[in-house]
Amino acid sequence: MTTIKVSTTINGDPVDYLCEPQETLLDALRDRLGLTGAKEGCGTGDCGACSVILDGRLVCACLVMGAEAEGRAVETIEGLADGEELHPLQQKFIDHAALQCGVCTPGFLVAAKSLLDRNPDPTETEVRYWLAGNLCRCTGYDKIVRAVMDTAADMREAR
Repeated sequence: MTTIKVSTTINGDPVDYLCEPQETLLDALRDRLGLTGAKEGCGTGDCGACSVILDGRLVCACLVMGAEAEGRAVETIEGLADGEELHPLQQKFIDHAALQCGVCTPGFLVAAKSLLDRNPDPTETEVRYWLAGNLCRCTGYDKIVRAVMDTAADMREAR
């Protein structure tokens, strides 16, 4: 089988990698690039654990082929913090105890960032709707929703 060379931007940095034609973006990120934050929870796009932002759009990396990232911009959980400084969402997830085992947390954080990038003033209903594609088996959703709402309020105040 022929490998494909992919040139893309990941978390703002130009990146080249080789992948197989049938390889998912999730597998390329984890196995080729060592970006293991996105998790494979289901492999069918039903749980959101592998959420990434592709050209500004929230997607499940398990449903995108690795070769489809050619010439595109990918944002992963690894790009959320600024060095040692946590993104406000990450800090609020800690403050609100909105995480437990951590399998779903990266997907929720990426999805929440995508929402706040599009809508800095979401209602609780909008947050719940936006995060409906992400499943959590440990914490439940109220703490996660409160963390996102609190982050949105702080980010609006900082503007």
